[in-house]
Amino acid sequence: MRRIVAGILLSLAAGPVVYASSLQISPVMVDLQAGQSATGISLRNPGDQPLYGQVRVFRWDQRSDDDVLEPTDEVVASPPMIRIPSRGEQLVRLIRRDAHDATGEHSYRVLVDEIPGPETAATNGVTIRLRYSVPVFIEPPGQPGAPQLTWQLQRDAQGWLLRVSNRGSRRGQLSAVQLVTADGKVHLINQGLLGYALAGKTRQWRITLREEMDLQAPLKIRANINAQPAEAELSVDPQR
Repeated sequence: MRRIVAGILLSLAAGPVVYASSLQISPVMVDLQAGQSATGISLRNPGDQPLYGQVRVFRWDQRSDDDVLEPTDEVVASPPMIRIPSRGEQLVRLIRRDAHDATGEHSYRVLVDEIPGPETAATNGVTIRLRYSVPVFIEPPGQPGAPQLTWQLQRDAQGWLLRVSNRGSRRGQLSAVQLVTADGKVHLINQGLLGYALAGKTRQWRITLREEMDLQAPLKIRANINAQPAEAELSVDPQR
């Protein structure tokens, strides 16, 4: 699968629903420093039944204004298959196969898929398997860079798109995004995490704006960028 699946992956079929147990992962984002060859993530099973899973690492890119995952062996997960007993924990190591310093920030995603255990009885219902996606970044030598973001609204046949270009050397994690119109009114776009604009990439999201909103300049965006509040100009392309 190439594209990132956010949140819960559902396998749908006719019949009743069977819920999988819930996995707890720490940390929820991994930074590997220059020259660091390995790190780990902790997986905890708070449930009453053993939990089985598959752990895979993908190279994370953004092309054609979307997130793309590609198989990679640059970073490997050990072990790739897990069984966590009830109330138990499992450490999964993330190992760089080539620990030479990166020339720029490299981005990966660790996907952890819950899978049925060997003792699971066949069912005519739906088994909901949870997918967890953990971002992993490998930093280049020197001081951490910074995102350099430009924001634009674009309109197409389906509505509005918020387009973010990052010309900086570090990703931008975007959350708590607000649009501020020329009269000072604040319009919420996204309350929690919107997503990432990777270093040197462009990403866009479809958003909902009220038809009566005044989108005449000057417009501003307020957002948390890598957990820090920021404000920037917002341009408008009314028809793409």
